[in-house]
Amino acid sequence: MKLLTVSANPHVRDNSSTTAIMRDVIIALVPALIAAIVIFGVQALLVTLVCVVAAVLAEFIWEKAMKLPVTIGDLSAVVTGVLLAYCLPSTIPLWMAALGSVIAIIVVKQLFGGIGCNFANPAATARIVLFLSFSSQMASFTYDGVTGATPLPGIVSGEGADLLTLFLGTHGGSLGEVCGLALIIGGIYLLVRKVISWHIPVAYLVTVAVFALLAGQNPLEHLLSGGLLLGAIFMATDYSTSPMTKPGKLIYGVILGLLTMAIRLWGSYPEGVSFAILLGNILTPHIDKLTRHTPLGVSKKKGGAKA
Repeated sequence: MKLLTVSANPHVRDNSSTTAIMRDVIIALVPALIAAIVIFGVQALLVTLVCVVAAVLAEFIWEKAMKLPVTIGDLSAVVTGVLLAYCLPSTIPLWMAALGSVIAIIVVKQLFGGIGCNFANPAATARIVLFLSFSSQMASFTYDGVTGATPLPGIVSGEGADLLTLFLGTHGGSLGEVCGLALIIGGIYLLVRKVISWHIPVAYLVTVAVFALLAGQNPLEHLLSGGLLLGAIFMATDYSTSPMTKPGKLIYGVILGLLTMAIRLWGSYPEGVSFAILLGNILTPHIDKLTRHTPLGVSKKKGGAKA
């Protein structure tokens, strides 16, 4: 018995692992990939494969060079590659897509200590870097042989958009963002599998809807356009960069919704999801500190035991 180490209760037992969680996320992302291939053709699959291969290779080479344990088997690099690909247009040069994956894995993830240590979502941050570096290529969207803008600028300006078109994704946009139906299916799967909780997505989406309504715009058009569903379901819920407590998750979701709509309506860019998530990631430690639970018998003011 002396060899046993017993920690303080409560004891939580769970069979989940990083690999199992990432596998579920990949499964949840498959409907959006199928929709992207149907809408944009085989080029959508090619861009996704390039992003995934570049992300996995970047992680493998970095960890080998730094003499660190190789973690590509946990599938987190695959998820990062897929998410980044979903943020890109089908027409993007493949070398840019690969560069984005390298930035996401090495600069945003590995330089901060690897999975669980990064302060920002790798895919969202890499998208911002690519957008600021290659604005014209990142804003060139082609659908059915016609190159043009996404429906979002028209929605913001009050022109509106067809809701069925937004729901099915039959319009120009980034690969994995356009089909609302596919993203909702993926989100339901993650909720059923308990990979994510409802707090962040619901708080995020409800805040956007209320903000749009108060601004005199159609809430459904905003919910189904741009990268909102992809960001709310798959990026904002990232374990490493989102708050841990339920109140914190709700606060975080509200902040993301406010930032997204502020950027959409008054910013220089028509889309604000990636910027909102990055800013929210920076605020996460402060939200956790604000909403952390106080252990029984510990003074809330001083952090010490009660007399």
